[in-house]
Amino acid sequence: MKYMVGLNNQNITFLENIIDNKEHIYEVYFSWGNIPNGRNLQTQSEQYTEWEMQKWQDDALKKLSINNILLNLLLNANCYGKDSQSRSFFNKIGNTIDYIKRTYGLNSITTTSPLIAKFVKNNFKDITLRASVNMEIGTVSAMEYVADLFDGYYMKREYNRDFQKIKELKNWCDVNGKKLFMLANSGCLNFCPAHNFHDNLVSHESEIAKMDNAYNFVGICRDFLKDEKNYPKLLECTNFVRPENIYKYEGLFESVKLATRVHSNPKVILESYINQKYIGDILRLLEPTFSIYPYILENGDPLKLVKLSLDNNKSEEKYD
Repeated sequence: MKYMVGLNNQNITFLENIIDNKEHIYEVYFSWGNIPNGRNLQTQSEQYTEWEMQKWQDDALKKLSINNILLNLLLNANCYGKDSQSRSFFNKIGNTIDYIKRTYGLNSITTTSPLIAKFVKNNFKDITLRASVNMEIGTVSAMEYVADLFDGYYMKREYNRDFQKIKELKNWCDVNGKKLFMLANSGCLNFCPAHNFHDNLVSHESEIAKMDNAYNFVGICRDFLKDEKNYPKLLECTNFVRPENIYKYEGLFESVKLATRVHSNPKVILESYINQKYIGDILRLLEPTFSIYPYILENGDPLKLVKLSLDNNKSEEKYD
């Protein structure tokens, strides 16, 4: 299996890890400048100015291109606000794509917007278009609705362990000349009712940061995980795929995406999935990641919910 990984602007040494493992890399995905996307802006950093981060990204993309690693541009924000249909917005998108193509090369674009997909189809016919996982496409009908816009689809993450559903979607893709992709290490809860709301906030986070905000929203998953009685159903409420189980997906997906853009240790994510082995708390591989200390969800077959004592020795197994 080959993996798609994201540039991480908080852990810039990850770039070298990507290059060192380039034979396992399908694509590297990234956002651009101040264009909203599914995570924080690529130029946003606590350590560096936006100009320094733009320079770093420029150098990083050139290195990836020199190493013949394919690039994927993210235009996957859930909301573009007043710009969503404006001529100036699409002019900006077009100029951005043209610049990236000429400077680094560009293999594909992932988007949530049918209008962006239409624009790219009409103006950049050599670029592959992919429907974002945030479109929550999980049925043949959904793929058919936008088949004229997209060359491939990220499957709705809630179906990651449903092999009957995966085979159904894969069969349709094979017949219709499309490609199917999966996100393996999402930390989002299944069927989260606040998911779209949260994604909208992320799309506008640079604007929100300038406001006198009355509330902070970090996702309902945080509150859900504060309650210990929810721990026994944690596995059924999530959709991640263990590194050891990736072999089961060979032939079903064109490639597997690993969420790495805001993770504190993206190297361990990539190497765990490449080696198809991880020892420790499986929750630490997820993005967004979270902790339920003093419990951990110990990776294994089966997974075990373990309570740690103060001296870090395992003291109680809640279930397996």
